[in-house]
Amino acid sequence: MDSGWLRHFHALRGLLHRVVHAEVAGGPGSHAADADLERVNALAAVAPPALRAVRNGDGGLVRTVAAPPDCGALAALVARDAVELLTDPAARGLLRQCEGESCSLLYLDTSRGRRRRWCSSEVCGNRERVARHRRRALAGNGARGEDGQEGVKPPMS
Repeated sequence: MDSGWLRHFHALRGLLHRVVHAEVAGGPGSHAADADLERVNALAAVAPPALRAVRNGDGGLVRTVAAPPDCGALAALVARDAVELLTDPAARGLLRQCEGESCSLLYLDTSRGRRRRWCSSEVCGNRERVARHRRRALAGNGARGEDGQEGVKPPMS
């Protein structure tokens, strides 16, 4: 793999970021640009790596590729996944924008009740909880929980 692959996948990531965010934004007139969709479709049209079924050490079948894939074949897999995601109404209905203050990630909300708010509870969720704690502390509530008891952690969102 050379730096050309890296540039190619960075460009693909930017393209998919534009397309998926535009489509998820919803509302009238918020669609991905036709030129961007055509580029995704062109990338998805490249033949993906050929798969083979081979036996592993214990005799079971495992999937492998017939030959080392090239950059275009791997990009085709990613582009096809994006096409599948954007055209599957059930999956598309689960796409959410992270509510993290400085996060632009999208995620599939497969949580029970579909009430997930962040791409990662450990990263964006924790940042939000820390910010909430700081706001309360600055407002004069100190480190008290939402029920007013000292030392009680706020509920996990």
